[in-house]
Parts: sequence; structure tokens; C-alpha cells
Amino acid sequence: MATVKITPFKKVLIANRGEIALRIIRTLKEMNIKSVAVYSEADRSSLHVRMADESVCIGAAPSLQSYLNIDALVTAAKMTGADAVHPGYGFLSENADFAQAVTKEGLTFIGPTAASLEMLGVKSTAREIAVKAGVPITPGSDGVVGKNFRTVAKRIGFPIMIKAVLGGGGKGMRACLKEEDLDVMMNTAQGEARANFGDDRVYFEKLVLNPRHIEVQIAADNYGNVVAFTERDCSMQRRHQKLVEESPSPFVDSTTRQKLQVAACKVIKAAKYHGVGTVEFLMAPTKEFYFMEVNTRLQVEHPVTEAVCGLDLVKLQIQIAQGEPLQVTQEEAAKIRCHAVEHRINAEDSEHNFMPCPGTISKWIAAGGLGVRVDSHMYEGYAIPTYYDSLIAKLIVTAPDRVRLLERSRRSLGEFVIEGVKTTIPFHQKILANEDFIQGNIDTGLIERIMKAEKESEGKTEN
Repeated sequence: MATVKITPFKKVLIANRGEIALRIIRTLKEMNIKSVAVYSEADRSSLHVRMADESVCIGAAPSLQSYLNIDALVTAAKMTGADAVHPGYGFLSENADFAQAVTKEGLTFIGPTAASLEMLGVKSTAREIAVKAGVPITPGSDGVVGKNFRTVAKRIGFPIMIKAVLGGGGKGMRACLKEEDLDVMMNTAQGEARANFGDDRVYFEKLVLNPRHIEVQIAADNYGNVVAFTERDCSMQRRHQKLVEESPSPFVDSTTRQKLQVAACKVIKAAKYHGVGTVEFLMAPTKEFYFMEVNTRLQVEHPVTEAVCGLDLVKLQIQIAQGEPLQVTQEEAAKIRCHAVEHRINAEDSEHNFMPCPGTISKWIAAGGLGVRVDSHMYEGYAIPTYYDSLIAKLIVTAPDRVRLLERSRRSLGEFVIEGVKTTIPFHQKILANEDFIQGNIDTGLIERIMKAEKESEGKTEN
């Protein structure tokens, strides 16, 4: 092993807001590290600002003028004497320019290197790394498609998935089921990619029908040690946005689980990656799986893995960034201590196409009891800004087995009271009543089928 050089942090700036900023602050307090919160003018009353040791206003409400303003964030870090910057998730968490700007000032970026972010941030390049590592990928265009996109699509065979090179969160992604739809879907995907990422390059992948979205959390230190944790099943999605995540997957057996973990570690080692991250796979009904991408940051659903493995992943991130070698073995990382599920509670009206519902929280009674964790920055009287993501809470439930997990989830959702805004709690209750979900017969299209069945049922009732 290379010489170990540990540089403990005294103060960390969190380049994020809301729930995830508060989550990071709590771990920093336990590690006896001072925290610096940043906030926009719309977030002055946010709980993460109150909980931090220091706070700095970095700009106006729009993200481009605050949470995406690299100069403002780096200036705040220098001004407060921070040793390191934690990017959280979203915003600049996977931005190579931000990581480089932080390190250029002599600060530590709590995450992978700018080179890793740049390399893995381009999905077509990440696929090439997986191929070299011997990890299966879905048949595809082997890079960006150009004017010959029709020929490439025919070679792969329909249905295909069109994906933005710099995509994320389902943006710039379109399924094309037949050849006659290709031109329209290409224009739509490229237009969305251009609008969201300033880059309209796309690539093709073979579309796997009725797949599961399976991801493997990894941790890698600076000395070549890599471990992979028990998988998360993130198949319960609407328009490529996750709503429910659970671990372990009700579909993955022990043999497949081990293969997933080996594949994830191969990709991470091939990319010379360090830090905490997630390797995402698409899994066919045959249990064959294909590499999709690497998320080079903390995931929204990381508490599910924390429950199953018994570790604080934010603490692990910080320890790796300080130069500490991994203390957890692969055997320990893979141990399944319980079953866990996360329900994302959004301020949205699920009865009206999940329309965002910002407003003021007039009543807030969080769920509690055995095996229940709530990560949130909400409180009574808090006004949800209109500028940011609609996620207001994460309900994480654990139990010894999946049957009791679902029972506890129903109880928890039933006692979670939020008034003043519409939330997705009623929709989560519908998911828990669905027989396919109860039996673990899940794929990425299940939520759409639940919604379709509900509409058909309403139509029959009206008639």
C-alpha cells in the first residue's frame, strides 16, 4: 500500500441546500468538524442554515445565481476558512469545473477527481470503460451518433433508447419503439438535451423491455481498495424519476448479487475512481444485467444502503477525502442486516399529473417509531420555494424482512401528516396496495401501469 497521508478537516462548506445539506451537517457535528452552510435569498429560513455553525448568502433565488455559481461558492469557502467542500447531490455535485475550481484554491473536493468526473460524466465514455473492464453493456451506438443515426438505429434494431451524452434525471432521454418514430424522437431528445445541458449530442442503446433498474453503491479509497454494497432496486420510477427505492431487491438472488458487486468494482477500478459513488445497471427479466452509468456523487437514496450495511456513507466520503484507507471489507459491505425502503415525499399533486405544489407548511407531524427515519428540512410555517426540486422529505423504513417492511411502511405513511401543500403520500399508499408491488413483480413501467389502471377505474365509476 502507498504511504498513508491523513489530513483531518476542521471546517467543511456544504455547496448545497435543504435536506441533503442538513444530512451532511449532522455527520459533520458527529465528527467534530465545523460546518458552513450556503443559501440563496429564497432559503434564508431553511433549516440547514439554522443548523450550521456558519452560513453565507451566495446570491439570488435562481440556481444559476446561487447554487450553480462556482465563483460564489469558492469565494464563500475561502472567506470562511473551510478546508474542504462537500457538493451533496444535484447542482454542481458532478461538475468537473467545480471540482477543479475547489482544488485549484488548495481546498479538498469531497468526491472524485475532476478527471474522473469529466471521464464518467460523458455516458458514452463510461460505456467504453465498462467494455474494457469486461462488464456487459446493452448493444448500442458505441459513441455519439451523427448524420448516420438512421443506419446505426437499424443496426441495433428497434426498440431503442435515445440518450443525451450529458443527460441526467431522465432529461434528453426518449424511447423509440419503431423506425417511423425515429426522426421525431431524435428531435425531441436533442432539443431537451440542448435546453438542459447546452449539448445536444446523443447516443443509442438497445431498449430492454420490462427491465429493472438496479444500482450498486461503492466506496473506493486512494489506495486501490474498493468495496461494493448490497444492491438497491430503483425500478419504481415515473418518467425516469425514482419514487421508491428498496434494498435488497426482491428479484436479485445471492449469485446475481455477487456478480453485480464484482462488475461494479471492475468499472470503478478501471476508471481509477475514488470516493463514494453508484454503478447503475439495467436488468432483464432473465436476470442478465447491463451497465448503464456511474453516478459520481452521493445518491438521494443513500439512506437505504446505510440501513442495510450499518454505515454512515457521508462519514465514509469524508474519511476517504481526508486520505484515510477503507476500514470496511467486502464481506462486511455485502452483509444484509435488514430490509429497507425509501419513499420520496414530494410537494406534488399526484392526482393532477404530479404538478409541483409549493406553499407554506401549516402542519407537520413526521412519522416515527421503530425502524422509521425521516430526512427532511421541513417544519411548520416553512414556505417551500418555487425555484428548486419538489422533494420535501425522505421516509426510510427498515424491518427484518420484506413482508414486515411493507407493513411498517403502510403504518408510517398513515401517520405522516403534512398540511398546507399537496404531497405524494397518497400515491405511495396506492403503490403499497398494488399486488404486483407487494409480490415484488416490479419493473420500470409499473408506476405507469398503476396510474393507467387508476384512470380506467375512475372512468368506469363515472360511467
